[in-house]
Amino acid sequence: MTLSNRAARTVHDIECWLTDMDGVLVHENHALKGASELLQYWRENNLRFLVLTNNSIYTPRDLRARLLASGLDVPEENIWTSAMATAEFLARQRPGGRTFVIGEAGLTTALHDAGFIMTDQNPDYVVLGETRTYSFEAITKAIRLIERGAKFIATNPDATGPSTEGIMPATGAIAALITRATNREPYVVGKPNPMMFRSALNRIDAHSETTAMIGDRMDTDIVAGMEAGLLTALVFSGITARDDMDTFPFRPDLQYPSVANLHAELVKGRAVPEAKPADAKAASK
Repeated sequence: MTLSNRAARTVHDIECWLTDMDGVLVHENHALKGASELLQYWRENNLRFLVLTNNSIYTPRDLRARLLASGLDVPEENIWTSAMATAEFLARQRPGGRTFVIGEAGLTTALHDAGFIMTDQNPDYVVLGETRTYSFEAITKAIRLIERGAKFIATNPDATGPSTEGIMPATGAIAALITRATNREPYVVGKPNPMMFRSALNRIDAHSETTAMIGDRMDTDIVAGMEAGLLTALVFSGITARDDMDTFPFRPDLQYPSVANLHAELVKGRAVPEAKPADAKAASK
């Protein structure tokens, strides 16, 4: 595909879809406008898709249950988390390696399924993910293991996460604490690292030129999608507001108030195909 053709891509050229979850499909466990219809459209038209999340707490089964509770039917195989991307990355780096893990079931399950041994005895990696209850003892152990030579990996860079009482420290904040103590920066696998997008593309056998990314954050979803060569679509139903656009030195390819507008554009394109010259000639006879 030439540069001019790449720039001219539209939603009707897209064969595979990646989409963020919170702020795009759901908000506070409620489905957002158009989300159910968009998922149904993809299924009816046999379009491959993955729902992406930087949250490493939950397994795909957990997230499927959460989405079902909000009224959205997403199979486990259509969910891709930063924990799963991290496990896949590490499995390519050191198959069957040893990890000391700070995280919950989403991360430990992904690493276990990838063949890793979880231990605090001479691990190859310290892997930091999301958890609701960060342990000072576990953080101290992670610092000492990194000082002894373990490589430092983080699932995602998010500094804070939501809770019913307000924001709470997340992976990025704890990673900063460990970095300050060890002077070692982690390799961060999740968004905005395009690595997570490339692993997602491999998961569904997709090509960047015919894949789009839908997100609500310019600083993660859109910049990573852009760097991975995808068509990018920003929706204003989550973090980034329309007034925030001028603060960024890059732009998404497409902008919509919500995925309902994207769904409407897709349906319109399928429902009213352009007549081919041969068809028009035959109709005039």
